[in-house]
Amino acid sequence: MRTLLRLTWAFTFLALGAVAAHAQPYPSRQVQIIVAYPAGGAADLIVRSVASRLTQTWGQQIVIENRAGGGTQIAADLVGKSAPDGQTLLATGMETFAISPFLHSKLSYDTKDFAPVSGLGYANQMLVVPTSSPLNSVQDLLAKAREEKGALQYGTIGLGGSSHINMVLFESLANVKLTPVHYRGGAPMLNDLLGGHIPMGFLSVTLVDQAIRSGKLRALAVGSSRRLAQFPDVPTVAESGVPSFEAVSWFGLFAPSQTPGNVVRKIIPTFRRSSRTENFRRSSWRRASLRSSREIQMTSPHTSRPKPQNGARSSRTQT
Repeated sequence: MRTLLRLTWAFTFLALGAVAAHAQPYPSRQVQIIVAYPAGGAADLIVRSVASRLTQTWGQQIVIENRAGGGTQIAADLVGKSAPDGQTLLATGMETFAISPFLHSKLSYDTKDFAPVSGLGYANQMLVVPTSSPLNSVQDLLAKAREEKGALQYGTIGLGGSSHINMVLFESLANVKLTPVHYRGGAPMLNDLLGGHIPMGFLSVTLVDQAIRSGKLRALAVGSSRRLAQFPDVPTVAESGVPSFEAVSWFGLFAPSQTPGNVVRKIIPTFRRSSRTENFRRSSWRRASLRSSREIQMTSPHTSRPKPQNGARSSRTQT
């Protein structure tokens, strides 16, 4: 799983097309960031956290628009067909470039129509159930799944979304069968988990952190390779009886592929600085769930591959 996660991120940024050079000042008007998920999701939270800083730096308003649906195809189609001037950007996750192209024979967008701008971060995923659930561990879940022979349901953030693919991997490694219930993003899925309308699912720790701490959800296991410092008593899925399992997702910022090189080069450092402010780093959901975009290795015609930080592990690459 680790190798697959590394490859999906590397493939995405190596496969996207080159960007032409241009000298027009940037930004010349308001910048629109299209988020491929509903408001309240991990990618949405990240973008909104840095938007005000970008407005101060650029002197232009940052407009954030959530265009969820179609497994991120709606947002990708919109940005892919927008003018390549850097005024319209796409904030999305691994579904757009590393999952959907392999699940669907026809997409509303072409992956070659995008250029990578900046990694936003990795989000660890947590397997959670409502506190009213009789399930208290992964082993309880596996026993229930085998007893119900495929009838046990789980929520996903959408068909082909990271939480869907991660649960399919879970089924395969644990040799059980479950039934997916697809939502249009993490926020509506979370609402139904809190209401007890679905029995379980994987969601980013970004979304479930407060619900777990307040006792509204129970964490069965975390999808990361190691236990999280913020939840030391929550075991990993791997140590809970499903060896080799790992569930994380990545998010990135993209521009239309023909966006001028000088524009992309201006966006990159500004966005990275804005996402590394003290307020951003100290936010509870950031500490609990996201690894820094600094860890993300990406290659484009306008960026050099970053050197690993001292003691840092190699990067790996789901709301």
